[in-house]
Amino acid sequence: MISPEAQAHEDTLRERRDNPPQPPEGMDTMSAVRLAADMFASWSTDVGTLVDEVIAGGPRAIWIDTEGMDDQKVLLYFHGGAYILGTADHVRGMLGHLAQAAGCRVFSVDYRLAPEHAFPAAVDDAVAAYRWLLDHDIQPSDIVIGGDSAGGGLTLALLASLADEGLPYPAGAIPISPWADLSCSADTWVTKADTDMILAKERLTEMAALYAQGADLADPRVSPVNADYSGFPPLYVQASGHETLLDDALDVARVAANAGVDVRLDVFPAMQHVFQYCTGTVPEADAAIAELGA
Repeated sequence: MISPEAQAHEDTLRERRDNPPQPPEGMDTMSAVRLAADMFASWSTDVGTLVDEVIAGGPRAIWIDTEGMDDQKVLLYFHGGAYILGTADHVRGMLGHLAQAAGCRVFSVDYRLAPEHAFPAAVDDAVAAYRWLLDHDIQPSDIVIGGDSAGGGLTLALLASLADEGLPYPAGAIPISPWADLSCSADTWVTKADTDMILAKERLTEMAALYAQGADLADPRVSPVNADYSGFPPLYVQASGHETLLDDALDVARVAANAGVDVRLDVFPAMQHVFQYCTGTVPEADAAIAELGA
């Protein structure tokens, strides 16, 4: 049984899926898809965060601060959007709540997007942002990396890249509903197709191709479910019971555990993909953010 607020959120998403809004006349398809991502920004309430913008070794990023935070503790965060849409600002509302729950600063990164910037641009920007924090005297033991959907996959791809870059691991990572296998071949792409109101296999397969642009989808930095997790820091993975990406989260947790990583997995029954964006409006989202913060 889900809360009335969660049910209302699902009903709104179902209506949007079944009757998608028409793009403005004359707008190209990619611009229309990116415009649709604005809906994510409206799901959470604003908790009065303080924001400062910087250039983090290449990509733009924003600091999200709250009163009473420990300014030496940082969550490095990557937004979702299938590597082709979304911005650091779209997740500001949710990240304000998460900053409050964790008592730390959040560093939200605008990594480059496909198709204008194909793989490995996003991974390169993730590495650059992490290196920028280290170069500005933030200790790796004071950094946790996180992200949702494609950003959750990028979180894992960054971890998979650190050894080759000669960089230390952070204290931990919190991938939320990570898109970790861009082949979109897991069973839940089919078994959850009717319950997921946001993601569909056909659309995500197209987006994977736009991102990879000829790169091997099995490359661990493209599909980090294939990475060697040996030596990874602790992972806390959250996923939703109704989402097509559920198997990606389950597989990441399994692979990590088999590699000896300290991993925790929480699946929230009957929730939609990245329901955590609904902090301040949906009780289940508030509970999930509280667990992430803890």
